[in-house]
Parts: sequence; C-alpha cells; structure tokens
Amino acid sequence: MAETVDARGLSCPQPVILTMNRIKALGKGSIEVFVDTDTSKENVSRAATSKGWEVKNIEPDGTGYKVTIEKA
Repeated sequence: MAETVDARGLSCPQPVILTMNRIKALGKGSIEVFVDTDTSKENVSRAATSKGWEVKNIEPDGTGYKVTIEKA
C-alpha cells in the first residue's frame, strides 16, 4: 500500500519538503503525493527523480494532481 503526502493548498517549497521527508523516512516503496498546482507537480517530480525515485504516474485529481513515485 502506498504512503500518502497531501500537499494540497500548500505553496512551494512545502510540497517538496513534505515529499522529501517521506522519501527519507521510507527509503523505498510507493508514495502518492497530492498537489494542486502545476508548479508543485513539476517540483515534486523533479525532486523525487533527483533522489533516485521514479515517477510512475501523474493523473488529474479533482482540482490538482496525484503524483505516484516509487523506488524498489
């Protein structure tokens, strides 16, 4: 089961910081990050990739996006 980071309503860099904290805590696995701006979507995806995580899926979710990242 994927972990969840709900960063809706937060402005950058808060979504990235929350995602990085979850990445550090888990080390590997699957995380679903909920954001509500294009900027947050791009920044979270870029930050996760820089830490060796793969962006598996980005899909619309209400007024924002669900970004699914994974690391084996």
